[in-house]
Amino acid sequence: MRDTVPAGPNAEGQAEAVLARFRLEVYERRHPRTDATVEQLLERHLADAKLGFKTKKNYRSQADKHIIPFIGRQKVRAIDADVTDSFYSELRRCRDHCDRQPRTDHRTDRAHDCDERCRPHACEPLSESSILYIHQILSGAFRRAVRLKWVTINPIDFAEPPSPPKPRPRPPSVEDAAAIVNEAWKDPDWGALIWLTMVAGNRRGELCGIRWSHVDLERGVIHVQRAIGQYGKETWEKDTKNEDDRRIVLDPETIMVLSEHRARCDQRARELGTRLARDAFMFSRDPLGATHLKPDSVTQRYSRLVARLGIDTSIHKLRTYNATELLSAGVDIRTVAGRHGHGGGGATTGRHYSAWVSEADQRAAGTVTPRMPARPRIADLPPKVEFDPKHPFEKLAIELRDRIYAGTLVMGLPIPSVKEIGRQNGVSPSTAQRAVQLLSEWGLVRVEPGRPTLVAPRSAETSAVGDPESPVGQPAQIIVEAEAIELEVRRLGATVASLHTQASPGDTKSLHRLLVGAVKRHGSKPGEIDDFELIVRRPGDNAILTTYVALAP
Repeated sequence: MRDTVPAGPNAEGQAEAVLARFRLEVYERRHPRTDATVEQLLERHLADAKLGFKTKKNYRSQADKHIIPFIGRQKVRAIDADVTDSFYSELRRCRDHCDRQPRTDHRTDRAHDCDERCRPHACEPLSESSILYIHQILSGAFRRAVRLKWVTINPIDFAEPPSPPKPRPRPPSVEDAAAIVNEAWKDPDWGALIWLTMVAGNRRGELCGIRWSHVDLERGVIHVQRAIGQYGKETWEKDTKNEDDRRIVLDPETIMVLSEHRARCDQRARELGTRLARDAFMFSRDPLGATHLKPDSVTQRYSRLVARLGIDTSIHKLRTYNATELLSAGVDIRTVAGRHGHGGGGATTGRHYSAWVSEADQRAAGTVTPRMPARPRIADLPPKVEFDPKHPFEKLAIELRDRIYAGTLVMGLPIPSVKEIGRQNGVSPSTAQRAVQLLSEWGLVRVEPGRPTLVAPRSAETSAVGDPESPVGQPAQIIVEAEAIELEVRRLGATVASLHTQASPGDTKSLHRLLVGAVKRHGSKPGEIDDFELIVRRPGDNAILTTYVALAP
């Protein structure tokens, strides 16, 4: 046990206090205040913890099946990282906790005649997600033990839990979704439920809990505030998963679907000589909407539907389908998270649907490209100079050459400085300088004192465009055409001048000359040119064609 006390006038007293605390923890570890077992701790935890009904049932099931049979009789004080790691290893060995002796797994515990369903036992590991769930149960129970002073530290904090499983949403394809909803429309009420699940992304419990009083068809809004929970055959009405009320705006087609569904419900009530109650459930097997659907029944009916179609999916995947379609259409992630009731301001949505967020992001990036100015037409590069590099500067030159041919170093724009090239590649500036000089000899860059080194920057008067007879030493060129442009001169981000002229946005030589003139007119010295930048636009268009920055000589 270690701790460090910072230096100071009270350091000695603080160190004595830390030592006393260490001694107390060691004493309590050896002489705990309780002989409680893990099973007793779990009973206390399940009795005192504020858990939902279904969560408490699940905790009880996991404790009875996995935790208590193994470590339930052990003293709470005896649990440490070694015990928990061994426990997790056993769970990974066999989910049924067999004794490694041959046996038969019978299809039922009741008296029966064995058939092909009664098979020899084969060990199967408990899933990593289930082990993580058990880890969370134990962690919560031992946190309570610390508060109760049964133990001084939480030993589960030192255990190695399984990694959370990676989300793998597999929504149905558009074709499968269309087949599913078309099959569902054979029963109009069932079709309305499937349609709403696809377009609103509700959880199945939320669908079962929607009442007509929660729906405003005139404004096209559903207020999701309640849900139906189910464990076994028992059902109950409860808050939504994250206990949040949310409103989902509906599109006109969905409003029409729900209006027709409401008309059918009203018709059934009139046939019974009564009216539909205001708080009747939207989806119900009762003609008056007095009872809700059971979530498990919805799941089972949906499973039978997709089985008939030969589609491998679940009803929860319709919620996934809604999220992925929204994200793929470019809807921002916070809006999707709000419609789905995800907490964390979109963190949960991003974690589960990162692939579709990336896809939407790529499409968003693609919308910028059509607004970009046309790139200057670049003549063919000289043929590559092939040789066997022996010295470090030659190897670096080959690497830079390949970056030019790959387009990573863009023609007409500066390459990194010699110091930056040396830093990036772990070589001295002199080695980087010799590599750049070799690129210049190959005609791939232009080196001029006091100016940035540009990639293939020579203009039309130095060589013929695309001349196949041009020797290796002749540089490629950029074809530039003058046009009317607007220039905005900025110094340290502030606009200092504007002018109109005829020039090519891709002609760096002309842009440099214009920037130098603007700097002189501003009254600044040539050495201050790196404080300035030139913003190039077409007349009447706010889109920036290019931004030119020059380095001071």
